Amino acid sequence: MDILSCILLGLMVAWISIYTLFYSLGRRSSVTTRLPPGPNPLPFIGNLLELGNKPHLSLTKLSQRYGPIMALQLGQITTVVISSSTFAKEVLRTHDQLFCNRTVPDAIRACQHSKYGMAWIPVSPAWRNLRKTCNTQLFATKILDANQANRHLKVQELISYVNESAVNGEVVDIGRAAFKTSLNLLSRTVFSVDLADPHSAMAREFKDLVWGIFEEAGKPNLADYFPVLKKIDPLGIRRRLTGHIRKMLDLFDRLMMQRFESRKALDYIMTNDMLDILINISEEKNEDMDIDEIQHLLLVSCLLSTFIVLDLDELIL
Repeated sequence: MDILSCILLGLMVAWISIYTLFYSLGRRSSVTTRLPPGPNPLPFIGNLLELGNKPHLSLTKLSQRYGPIMALQLGQITTVVISSSTFAKEVLRTHDQLFCNRTVPDAIRACQHSKYGMAWIPVSPAWRNLRKTCNTQLFATKILDANQANRHLKVQELISYVNESAVNGEVVDIGRAAFKTSLNLLSRTVFSVDLADPHSAMAREFKDLVWGIFEEAGKPNLADYFPVLKKIDPLGIRRRLTGHIRKMLDLFDRLMMQRFESRKALDYIMTNDMLDILINISEEKNEDMDIDEIQHLLLVSCLLSTFIVLDLDELIL
């Protein structure tokens, strides 16, 4: 059995190597004349080794040699790197429609997130509708102003905590206090709940899932550089990320079911949080947004909010 496994493994490696070699040669012959300058790629792995363990520094050094626009061969993937703010503006603003379709990492395909996430779907009526919803319903000035009371409440809680610590002669952990306040403020805007509450089982579950998603999505994935490996998911990143995202979507589903039940009550008071707004949109017959789109939009909002809070925490510390 061990000999058979070794033979099968050897055949698989040989097949992948031959496939990659022919793919690279055929692709290089068709696009070389149209690519900007860049370092010569090695067979099979391309320029992966030149990225090193600090890709941002390596790309800076390479741009000083090959110019603000250069081409790299990362495994089987031909990548054009832009290191100039002027050229980046040309690509991202002046010619944004030409470059709007971005490469979707294999991990993002977990739970079909690439099908619903606004950052990944191509420009289409669905994308325009989703963008319109975000601009006019979720992040409009009037919506943000409506949550001013929540912001005031959380700031007052922070001030009370600092005053109480000062009276008791306790040391205040500024980073932790700011993180808790920012996360609760954002979670109140989305769900009207405090996700930084250490006594809440849902808050602990949310924290564990967010960290799991960040950890898996941030790992280098062989399948992104060698698309032939996508079907087998060699590092198991998509499989583990699928588990985390599915649990997160189940959490959102529970929150939505609770909100649906609350809205049936005659004395229910509209919270005007993101969840209420999305439910209102889904119930309007003239809007094309289903439960899956709502859940994935909530997923993106929560992940981005947590990422911003973590960035602020790093700046404070």
